[in-house]
Amino acid sequence: MLNSWPNGHFESQVLCEVDGKGKRAWVNPVYIGSPQRPRVNISTVYDPRLHPENPYNGMDSLGGPRSPQKDAKGVKNPEKKKKKPSGCCSYICRGIRGLWGTALTEDTGGNRELYVKTSLRELFVYILFLMDMCFLTYGMTSSSAYYYTNAMTNLFTNTPSSSGITFQSIGCMADFWSYAQGPLLDGLYWTTWYNNQSMETSPQSFIYYENLLLGVPRVRQLKVKHNSCTIPKDFQTEIADCFDVYSEPKEDNLPFGLINGTAWTYHTEKELQGSSTWGLLATYSGAGYYQDLRLTKTKSAEVLQELMDNLWLDRGTRALFIDFSVYNANVNLFCVTSLLVEFPATGGALTSYQIRTVKLIRYVNNWDAFIMGCEIVFCIFIFYYVVEEILELRIHKWSYFNSIWNILDLVVILLAMVAIVFNVFRTIKVDNLLGKLLHQPEIYADFRFLAFWQTQYNNMNAVNLFFAWIKIFKYISFNKTMTQLSSTLARCAKDILGFAIMFFIVFFAYAQLGYLLFGTQVQTFSSFVNCIFTQFRIILGDFDFDSIDQANRVLGPIYFVTYVFFVFFVLLNMFLAIINDTYSEVKEELSKQKDDLQLADILKQSYLKTFTKLKLKKEKISDVQKALQSGSKELEFEDFRESLKEMGHADHEISATFSRFDQDGNHVLDEEEQNRMKKELEEKRDALSAELKNLGQSYGGNTLDQSMELTDMKKSNGGKVTTVSHEEFQTLVAQVLQLERSMATVTSNINTIMGKLEWQDRNRIKSLGTMDKQAEDICQVGAVNL
Repeated sequence: MLNSWPNGHFESQVLCEVDGKGKRAWVNPVYIGSPQRPRVNISTVYDPRLHPENPYNGMDSLGGPRSPQKDAKGVKNPEKKKKKPSGCCSYICRGIRGLWGTALTEDTGGNRELYVKTSLRELFVYILFLMDMCFLTYGMTSSSAYYYTNAMTNLFTNTPSSSGITFQSIGCMADFWSYAQGPLLDGLYWTTWYNNQSMETSPQSFIYYENLLLGVPRVRQLKVKHNSCTIPKDFQTEIADCFDVYSEPKEDNLPFGLINGTAWTYHTEKELQGSSTWGLLATYSGAGYYQDLRLTKTKSAEVLQELMDNLWLDRGTRALFIDFSVYNANVNLFCVTSLLVEFPATGGALTSYQIRTVKLIRYVNNWDAFIMGCEIVFCIFIFYYVVEEILELRIHKWSYFNSIWNILDLVVILLAMVAIVFNVFRTIKVDNLLGKLLHQPEIYADFRFLAFWQTQYNNMNAVNLFFAWIKIFKYISFNKTMTQLSSTLARCAKDILGFAIMFFIVFFAYAQLGYLLFGTQVQTFSSFVNCIFTQFRIILGDFDFDSIDQANRVLGPIYFVTYVFFVFFVLLNMFLAIINDTYSEVKEELSKQKDDLQLADILKQSYLKTFTKLKLKKEKISDVQKALQSGSKELEFEDFRESLKEMGHADHEISATFSRFDQDGNHVLDEEEQNRMKKELEEKRDALSAELKNLGQSYGGNTLDQSMELTDMKKSNGGKVTTVSHEEFQTLVAQVLQLERSMATVTSNINTIMGKLEWQDRNRIKSLGTMDKQAEDICQVGAVNL
C-alpha cells in the first residue's frame, strides 16, 4: 500500500510522524539543508561576477571598458543584478587605514615580498620626517653663535685690568673689586669710539658697537651664617668666628651693613624669581643679597665703590654672581652671561662662567618663515606617527613593548611632543618679557630662565635627532647585511652583561684607590667622579704620569702599571674578544641561510613584471590585428572568434573586444567599425612600443630582450645563481600564456557549473517548502480524523 503512494505523499507522512515524536525524534546529522557553494577566486584574468554565457562580458584585451551587458539579440539585460557598491564611509575608512599600513599592522608573516615593500614604504615616509626634523634642528642654530660666544668670553674673562687682573685670575676679594671696577665696567658700557670720539647719546649701551645691553646688570651674593660650624675646644680662645662651607640650610638671611637697600637685605628665591646654579664647589640657590647697576658707567662705578667701602663682601660670602644679557640684531641672537666667583671656606677664590647664546625670537626673515612651515609639517608627522603607534598597540597589546624599536618610537614621539609644547611656551614667554623690558629699560632683564630651558630644548632635540637616525635601522633590517650589527649585539648581550660586572668591580676598585692615594695633590683625582673619568682617559691614552709619580713615588707607578695591565690589556681585550667571536658566529650562520628576498630582487621583479605585462599586451594587439587582415568589408563575430580562439585567447576577452567596436550590436563589424578598430590598435601598439623602449633604456642600458636574459634564478641549495637563456625564457613565457588561457577557460566552465548548481539548489529548496506545507496539511487532517 505504501508503494502505491506517491513519493511526495510518503515523505510527507514521514515528516508528520517525526513531528509527532517531538524532541525525541531521530534526525539525520549528515544532511542539514543544501550545501552552500563556496566562493572560488582562481584567476585574476576572469571576473566571476560576469555571467559565463554572455558573449560580450569581461574586460577587453586592449584594456578598455566593458560594454553594456546584452542578450543574444543585442538588448540590454534588465534582470542582471549589479553588485551594490560599498558605502562611502567604509571606502574612506579603508583609504585612511591604508595610510598607516606598516609591517606591524599588515599581515606580512608569510609574505616576504609584502614585508619588504611595506618596510620600503615606511622608510620613504620616515626619511621625509627625518629631513624635516633636520631642517628644524639646524634651523634653530646659527654658525654665528660660536663667534658671538667667543667674543663675549674674551671681553669679560680674558681682558686684564690696569693691574693685570683678569676674571679667570681672580684669587681673592681684592682681585674681584679690581676686576669689577676695571674690565667689567669697561666691557659693559661703551661710550667712545676707537679714536676716543664720543658716541651718540643713548640711554642704552652697545657692546662692541653691535650688541645691545638689555636692561641693567645685577650683582648677587650668597652668605653663610656666623658660627655655622663648630670650633674645637683647643682653638676656641684663638678663633672667635667660624663660617662653614655653603649649604642651603646654612644660608644667612639676616640684614647686615647699611641695611638701607637690596644689597644689604636678604631676598628669597621666589621673590627674585631665580633658580639654582651649579658651581664648582656646590649648587647655589637663587636667593641672596643683590644690587642692580645703573644705565651709565659713572653711576655704576659709584654703586660698586659704595659696596666695596662698606665691606659688602666678608668672611661669610661663599658665592658672587654677575648676570646680564645682550642682544645682537645682526644675527638675531641673545647672549645670556653669568659670571660666578666662589669663595671657599679654605680661602681664595675660584672662578667659572656660563655664556649661553640662544635664538629666542624665531620668526624674522624668510628662512624663519620656511622653518615655521617645517614646524607645521613636523606636527603633522607627529600626529601621523601617534595614530600609527596607537593602531599597532591596539593590535599587538602588551607584546608591542617586546620590541626595542617600538620603545624607541615612543621615546622619539614623546620628546617631539615636549618640544612642540616648549616651543609655544617659549614664544609666549619671550614676547611678555620683551614687552615689559621695553616699557622699563632700567630694570634687570632676567633671561637666565629662558636661556637655560632653551639650551635644554636644544639638547633634547639633539638627543631626539640622534635617536631618529638610529631608528633607520628598524626599516632596513630586512637586509641581511644590516642585521649583522643588531644580531651580534643581541646575541652577546648576556656575555657582555656578565663581563661588565667583573670589569666595573675592578674599575671602581682602582678609582677608589686613586682617589685615596692622589686626591689631595692631583686635580684629576680630587674627587671620586674625577677619578672615574681620569681612568677612562687612561684607557684612551690620555694621562699625566708625572703628576701621579710626584704625588706618591712608590704607590703611584704601581697603581699605573697594574691598572694598565689588568684593565687595558686583559679586561678590554676580553670585551673585544666576546664581540668578535659573536660576530663571526652570526656571519657564518647568515652565510648558510637561504637568501631572503632583497631590495635588488624586488626592483628586478617589479621591472620584469612590468615588462612582461607590456609585452603580453602588445602580443594581444598583434593577434587582433591579424584577425582583422581578412580583407572583407564585413567581419562576423564567429569568424573573429575562431581566428582569435586558434591563437589561444579566452572567450570573454574576445567577446569584450568585439562588443566594444560593435556599436549597432548586430554581431558584424562593418568597414567603418573595422577601420576604427585598426586605428585604435595601431595607436596603442605604438604607445606600447615607446613605453617598452623607455623601460629598456632605464634598466642599465640593456635592451628588453637582454634584460630578460639577465634574470637571476636563485637556487635553494646553497644560494648559487644561474641564468636563463632567451630561447628558454620565451618557451616559459609561451607556456605561462597557454596556462593562463587554459585557466581562464576552466574558470569560465566552473562558473557555469556553479550557476547551474545554484539553480538546482533554489529549485530543491522550493520543492522542500512545498513538501513541508503538504506534510502540515496531512498532519492537520490526521488530527481531525483522530
